[in-house]
Amino acid sequence: MSKEKEHKNNHKVVVLTPLQLELLIVLIVGEAYGLEILDRINKARDEVGMRKLRIGSLYPTLKRLEEANLIKSELREEVAGNGTPRRKYYEILAEGQTAISRTKAYYRLLSEKSNSDDELIPSLPNVLSLGYGKIND
Repeated sequence: MSKEKEHKNNHKVVVLTPLQLELLIVLIVGEAYGLEILDRINKARDEVGMRKLRIGSLYPTLKRLEEANLIKSELREEVAGNGTPRRKYYEILAEGQTAISRTKAYYRLLSEKSNSDDELIPSLPNVLSLGYGKIND
């Protein structure tokens, strides 16, 4: 699950794991069902030479995001006659967008601290601001 910590102002600060961040970024574009999410992530991972996400990691992570109230799901039944199977659609919630913003802020801070000594992470803020839809900071 994402790392949660009580902040000095008594609210929980959520820093997402890389996989959680990927899932939420996909859902910023719009709602999607599990295999659609998996396909989008694996296409992007393939383009940059990353290892494919396996279905065994996808659904438990989606469940944890839902339990944390960062996303919601809706099971949709087959539409009469069109042959589409039942699917569970996922949608990002406002808290999910807030978690993305907090995670981006954390990585920016980490990048700034690292870059003050050397160029270990020169473009991390640029990586996190990819054009995947509007992310409210």
